[in-house]
Amino acid sequence: MNRNKFFFLVLILLLSAVGFFFISPNEKSIDDRIIDYKVDLASSDLALYWKNDSSKIIKSIQNLKTFVENKNLKLLFAVNGGMYNANNIPQGLYIENFKTLSPIDTTSGSGNFYLKPNGVFYITADNIPVICKTEDFINNGHIKYATQSGPMLIIDGQIHPELKEGSTNLQIRNGVGILPDNRVVFAMSKTKINFYDLAMYFKSQGCRNALYLDGYVSRTYLPEKDWKQTDGDFGVIIGITKPLTN
Repeated sequence: MNRNKFFFLVLILLLSAVGFFFISPNEKSIDDRIIDYKVDLASSDLALYWKNDSSKIIKSIQNLKTFVENKNLKLLFAVNGGMYNANNIPQGLYIENFKTLSPIDTTSGSGNFYLKPNGVFYITADNIPVICKTEDFINNGHIKYATQSGPMLIIDGQIHPELKEGSTNLQIRNGVGILPDNRVVFAMSKTKINFYDLAMYFKSQGCRNALYLDGYVSRTYLPEKDWKQTDGDFGVIIGITKPLTN
């Protein structure tokens, strides 16, 4: 190998190394920026929580953890489950144990909730998970849990048309999607990301429909991945439990 070729190869290697160390966080694989939890509702107990048995709003994941442990349950996973208004009241539809505790909101307004189409994540009496656009939601009396939020991230396999690639609107964000095998996938960003990148995560997983839950206030409790955020000041919280064993 002559000297010119040798120096050329060295230069290429040096430039590659510099490029590696100066990669922007936003250029990392979306999977590296997401913590997720995939669950089969046929074998797992998912519930939506808002108030405890004394009608006091639970608010934080720590309070939820204490609440379920007092019922001899172990909290495996928890995440905030949608937006809320003043006094931690769910924004839009909220159904718990077949009771509608907050009505569906089909109006227009400002903010992420109203970035149409928004949508509903719900669980049927047969533990079938569904995500649909708000306009397509029908309460047939067999819906055990439901929470409304917005915007939709994935609609029939396509990214919401209002979500822009490269957007500088960055926040911690979380959402929920339905996988091709009908499992539910919850995802939360470890760092600030835009809506498009969060939607791309769900699309990469094969989700036909996915829904944004909330932004910078979001928290996730997932001890199996050593992710234990137990604070928060929420309305609805989604939790997955199993019986405590002695």
